Amino acid sequence: MPQSPPATVIDVRDLSLTFQTADGPVQALSHIDLKVDRGEFVSFIGPSGCGKTTLLRVIADLEQPTAGSILVNGVSPDEARRNRAYGYVFQAAALYPWRTIARNVALPLEIMGLSKAEQAERVKRNLDLVNLTGFERKYPWQLSGGMQQRASIARALSVEPDLLLMDEPFGALDEIVRDHLNEQLLKLWAKTNKTVIFVTHSIPEAVFLSTKIVVMSPRPGRVHDVIVSDLPRERTLDIRETPDFLAIAHRVREGLRAGHSYED
Repeated sequence: MPQSPPATVIDVRDLSLTFQTADGPVQALSHIDLKVDRGEFVSFIGPSGCGKTTLLRVIADLEQPTAGSILVNGVSPDEARRNRAYGYVFQAAALYPWRTIARNVALPLEIMGLSKAEQAERVKRNLDLVNLTGFERKYPWQLSGGMQQRASIARALSVEPDLLLMDEPFGALDEIVRDHLNEQLLKLWAKTNKTVIFVTHSIPEAVFLSTKIVVMSPRPGRVHDVIVSDLPRERTLDIRETPDFLAIAHRVREGLRAGHSYED
């Protein structure tokens, strides 16, 4: 019988990371302990420079910890990367302007060496998932910022990852577009059952999207609080006016304030 995937997708234990710079060592992360289970939507929130993106990059094998351990799908981040266990969505859409949207989404599939037929099928399926069917032949400059980010999400999903890593993907968009994409992202999560790690500076965004919110302190980044949300998985923007939502947002806000009391 095939072995079932582990319930714990990310297992971080006593992880620290120190960068060596010309001005001396800079401790970015300090003694992080964190578990993420399959199918969760987990947001990292904290002040600028607290290590949110650094922790995301450690998960993605883009940075190496200097102490502690991390497993992704039960293996090292390096092996998980080689297994294409995750898709990564950056702050900017990072689409090639000379390639059509379809060819941008197909780029990792070309690198993987998939057949033209398989590439076309995956491109079609994932553009449909992000509601971009009909825009295959457009170029990035012909799309709005929100549509470009949806194309970036489709590209990340095209490799069929277990894990979707998202680094403030909607941070540069206006509030109306951001709200719309938040709703679309929740629907996408429900359709795909992916495990999502999402970096944000926005308390309402973190609470609206997440099953679990990781509140981080200023550098060196520590996990100050882990808040498990009991909001229903199916949510509309109206939920932001409910007492339950406001109570979770208050706890996040209090955690961010308390986190500033840490002494180096």
